[in-house]
Amino acid sequence: MGKNKFITSFERFGRSFLLPVSVLPAAGIISGIGSAFTNENTVSMYPFLDNVILQNVMKAFTALGSVAFDNLPIIFAVGVAVGLAQREKGSAALSGLLGFLVLHKMLNFLLVATNQLVSTEGMSSVEAKLALADKMQTTVLGIQTMDLNVFGGIITGIIVYLIHKKAIKVQLPAVVGFFSGPRFVPIVTIPVMALTAIGFILIWPMVQSGINVLSIWILKSGYVGTFLYGLIERLLLPFGLHHGLNWPVRTTELGGVWTIAGERVAGTINAYIATIETPTQFIDPMITRFSSGKFVFNMFGLPGAAYAMYKTAKPENRKIAGSLLFSAAATAFLTGITEPIEFTFLFIAPALYAVHAVLSGVTMLITTALGAAVLTPTGHGLINFIVYGVLQGFRTKWYIVPLVGVFCFFMYYFVFKFMIEKFKFKTPGREDNGEVKLASKKEARDKYGLKTLKDEPVSMKKQKEKNGSLGLHEQAIGLIDAHGGPENIEAVDACITRLRIDVKDKTIVQSNLIQEQLQALGFVESGMQMQSIYGAHANVLKMEIQDILGVGE
Repeated sequence: MGKNKFITSFERFGRSFLLPVSVLPAAGIISGIGSAFTNENTVSMYPFLDNVILQNVMKAFTALGSVAFDNLPIIFAVGVAVGLAQREKGSAALSGLLGFLVLHKMLNFLLVATNQLVSTEGMSSVEAKLALADKMQTTVLGIQTMDLNVFGGIITGIIVYLIHKKAIKVQLPAVVGFFSGPRFVPIVTIPVMALTAIGFILIWPMVQSGINVLSIWILKSGYVGTFLYGLIERLLLPFGLHHGLNWPVRTTELGGVWTIAGERVAGTINAYIATIETPTQFIDPMITRFSSGKFVFNMFGLPGAAYAMYKTAKPENRKIAGSLLFSAAATAFLTGITEPIEFTFLFIAPALYAVHAVLSGVTMLITTALGAAVLTPTGHGLINFIVYGVLQGFRTKWYIVPLVGVFCFFMYYFVFKFMIEKFKFKTPGREDNGEVKLASKKEARDKYGLKTLKDEPVSMKKQKEKNGSLGLHEQAIGLIDAHGGPENIEAVDACITRLRIDVKDKTIVQSNLIQEQLQALGFVESGMQMQSIYGAHANVLKMEIQDILGVGE
């Protein structure tokens, strides 16, 4: 039986954010480096930075990085439409851009027609922004319009996707047949988004008031809200649903609204970037409370859990278990990619993952309570910690992260060690058959009726004999075979770290082959969707598999 329809839709919606937000880490790093080296306090501490050429280059970095954050609504309008569309993505992208422009141009017309447009003539830029914000208006691409923020982009992307899904199949009469299919989508988008603008004028003030109330409630939830966010976010991760929770908080009013340098800023990412670009601005820990703690449990907590599993492994298995666990811990520490280690104990002992979710919430609460103020768009590891925390100076209170980290390491270590020994969990190195792996071959085959490794494709064997590892094409072919062949595959997709393949019959999927022979870092089932953890390589594999199968998105 397939996944619940609501869960599937929510998962797809969350994954549609991945394309528009994929630009944010790079833009954030560029902006972060620029603001770090132009910070007045940093320059006064290191006088050699006070060089005209260097300062201008760093200011250019700040300006380049801010391009993405200043234009998030239109990026989301295009990105969500493309992310949700299953085919003819070029048509979806064009329609997303067109729909966004039509929406705001029509809103401008309606504000003028109803005499609601705020006049900013004679005002300074700061005064103008405050006057517009007071009436929930702003300027988008030179158009004075309603301040829909990122919600406007997301809603536009969803509407365009729904238009795209229906209009792309429409076959017009022969005389206008040229406009059928993908060309018909932007044509339909224009009147639909004009009508949408009318709807916004009528109902958005009420919706915005509701969002503001919810935003205030989230902010006032304080430490309890921080704990619950950490707990729920980790519990959603195995199902791939965490994106639907994270990105609205990071990019919309749901994450909070702050006034920074006289400008109204919504969403935690936007607020943090605006803050670090303003050297004298205090960093409110409420901006970073859903991020700072992640650095702590990624860089210190999960390595503590890995060390506990290593110490509880049988002495004769510790060398092998150590290589598995410490490499996964190093990945979490350096890059913030936690799935290899999280899925290691998720598959073997789900109770350990539940404990991890609780400890994550506790860690986020403690880190926020102590005032740490470090945030990153994605990837809570050492690299981003240095860029977004250390390089931004002491106002981020970055030093709290390693201090809490020491406590967190031992908290995870002792809790995991106790749980493993008390309940005799078969973590790596504790297996009765002496094999150090997530599950024994016999157990997996008995449960899922899997084929043996004798079925491994000849091309895969030859490639492995040739260079000791799989080439992209051979790996893709192997994954197709491991999922039951082309006839068993219904859809191929990927998120940041996972290859997602929907199958008709999951009992013939060879999960052990995928992990042992096809180099996956982990594997999980979510209904009829098979999720293989490949890190950044997942998207490359997706495209190669689609090419082999002759299918598009």
